[in-house]
Amino acid sequence: MSTRIGDMKKVLELQKPTETSDSMGGYSTVYSTEFSVWGALWPVSAKEQIQAIQNAMAVTHRIRIRYNSELKANWRIKHKTRYFAIESIININEAGRFQELLCKEVEA
Repeated sequence: MSTRIGDMKKVLELQKPTETSDSMGGYSTVYSTEFSVWGALWPVSAKEQIQAIQNAMAVTHRIRIRYNSELKANWRIKHKTRYFAIESIININEAGRFQELLCKEVEA
């Protein structure tokens, strides 16, 4: 699938996790937006879902953004009221221009 800039028309928030202590001696994860970027968001096809199951990865969406070296797999993506946990980050053609994120939709 080629990357067309015209496809990248969704505003996506790249959210970084931070561990915060609670009053009970434990920790909880809080996400904060580090960057907002333009990107493309597609649900995966049935064929891709079957392949993901065979690889033991629950992928529900593909997201494409411009390359960002700070992005890590433990971050999440927010689009409007929806959240996506990153399962895999792919540097397309190892060119450092675009990244494809294989994600699963999660609850906030």
